[in-house]
Amino acid sequence: MSVYEIRDMAIQIAGKRLVEGVNISVEAGKCTTIIGASGSGKSLSCLSPFGLTPGEVSGSVKLGGIDLTRANANEMLRARSRMTGFVFQQPLTALTPHLTIGAQLLEAATQAGKLPPSRHELAQMLERVGLSRADERLDQFPHRLSGGERQRVMIAAAIAHQPKLLIADEPTSALDASLRGEIMTLLDELRAEQGLAMLLVSHDLASVEGHSDNLIVMERGRVVESGPTAQVIAHPQKDYTRRLMAATPRMTEPAPDLPVVGAELMDAEAVTVTFPRPGWRRGTIDAVVDASITVREGEALAIVGGSGSGKSTLGRAIAGIGHLTSGTISWQDAVLPARRGRSLAMRRMIQPVFQDPVASLDPQWKVQDIVAEPVKNLRPDVVRTDRDEMVSKALKDVGLGNDYLERMPASLSGGQAQRVAIARAMIARPQMLVLDEATSALDPLVGHAILQLLAELQNLYGLSIIFITHDIASARRLCHRIVVLDEGRVIETGEMAKVISSPKAHITKQLIAAS
Repeated sequence: MSVYEIRDMAIQIAGKRLVEGVNISVEAGKCTTIIGASGSGKSLSCLSPFGLTPGEVSGSVKLGGIDLTRANANEMLRARSRMTGFVFQQPLTALTPHLTIGAQLLEAATQAGKLPPSRHELAQMLERVGLSRADERLDQFPHRLSGGERQRVMIAAAIAHQPKLLIADEPTSALDASLRGEIMTLLDELRAEQGLAMLLVSHDLASVEGHSDNLIVMERGRVVESGPTAQVIAHPQKDYTRRLMAATPRMTEPAPDLPVVGAELMDAEAVTVTFPRPGWRRGTIDAVVDASITVREGEALAIVGGSGSGKSTLGRAIAGIGHLTSGTISWQDAVLPARRGRSLAMRRMIQPVFQDPVASLDPQWKVQDIVAEPVKNLRPDVVRTDRDEMVSKALKDVGLGNDYLERMPASLSGGQAQRVAIARAMIARPQMLVLDEATSALDPLVGHAILQLLAELQNLYGLSIIFITHDIASARRLCHRIVVLDEGRVIETGEMAKVISSPKAHITKQLIAAS
C-alpha cells in the first residue's frame, strides 16, 4: 500500500508551468527515485507539495489521508512535522551553525510532540547512523564535522521523530565516492528497520543503482520513463534515459584514446603543507606530507582521494593559490618561488578551475568582465579591442556564443557557469589547468560534456591537466596517470589502467569499488 501518492501533479511559478503530469507512488519500506539532468524538475516535484518552494501545486498529492494540495495550515504542519523527514543536499547549510548537534537533534525528536529524549537516547540516535564518539558529538557544532559526518547527523535528525516518509534530495552528491555508498547503504538499512517509505532525488544513476526499487526519469518537467529500477536500467525505452546512462562514467567502459605526452613540465618534490590547529589548541595539522608528483606536456594527471585526503590542498599549492610549508615546485627544471613571489608570466602558466561553478564567478559581474579579468591582471599590455576579441575567442572555444557576454552568473546553468570558468582560465593561455572537482557538482550529461570539452582543449592546445577528483570512473575518461592520496600522503601512483587493474593500497581498492 502506498504511503505517499502523487497523481497528475503540475507546478507553476509566477504563472509559468514548470512541471506537468507527474505521477509518483512510494510504498512502505520501498525507495522510489527521481533522476534527471539539472533543471528537469526533480527537486521541484519533491519539495513543492510540502510548501518548501514558491511553486503552486495542482493535482492530487496524498500522504496519510491528507491531500497536500488542499491542506490547511494545521494539516500541512502535521504532514511536515510528524509524518515526513527531510534530508537535503548540503548538510552544512541545512544545519543551524550556532546550535550544537545535540540541540538540533533534540529539536527534531520533539517536533512531533513527543517527550524530550535523554542524552543517552540522543547519543544512540547518532550511533545508529554510524557516528563514532556519539556522546562527544552532541556538544560539537556542525562546522567541526566532516561532510559525511554532517550528512549522517542530517539523517539522524530526519528520522528522530519516526516519520512515515523520508524525502532525500540529492543526499550524496556533495560527498566523495566511498561515502556515497556508505550513506546509501545506511538509508537502505533504516528503510528496512523502520518501514520507511523513501522518495530519493538524484542525478547520479550509478549511486542509486542497487538501492532503489522504482525509477522515475524526468526531463523538462515531465516524466519520460518509469518502472522497476533494474528493468529501466537494463532495458531503457527512451533516448533520454539511454543518454543519461551513457553519460554516467563506469569502470567497465572501453578505455579512451588519449593524446601522446611530451617532456616533463612540472615537478612537485616533497611538498608539505601544514596549518595551525583551530581554536585554543596548540600544534599544527598536516594537510599534505612529503608529496611528490610530476606532470608532462599534454598529460592529464588525476589526483584522487576521499574527503580530507589533502588533494585540493596539494593542487592549490601547485597552482600558487595556496600555502606551501616546505618542498619545491619546479617548472621546466626551474624552481618556482612561493605564491607571492611568482611573476605575472609564472601565474599565467598554471590556471585553476574550481568545484562550485556558480560560486567561483563574481555575482555582480557580467560574463564578459569575468572572462576578461585574467587578461587585465596578467597581461596588462593588451589593449581593450584585442581583449574583447580574446574574450569572444575564449567563449567560442568552450562552446558559448557572444550572446553570453552580457549575461550575469545567476542566469547561467551549472554547466554554462563551468564553461565560463574554463574560458576564464584558458584566456590567459596557460600550459596547465588545475581542476578541483570540476564535474562533481554537475549532472551526468553536463559533466560528460565538460569532460569532452577538456579533452578537446587538451588536443587543441597541448594542454596539461591536473584533475582533482574523488571519482576514478570520471578521471579514467580523461587522465593518463593517477596519484592516490590518503591523509595527506601519496599512497599509490602509476598509469591509470595499471592502477585500476592491479591496485595495491587498500584506499585505492575502496575508491575503485565506490566508482
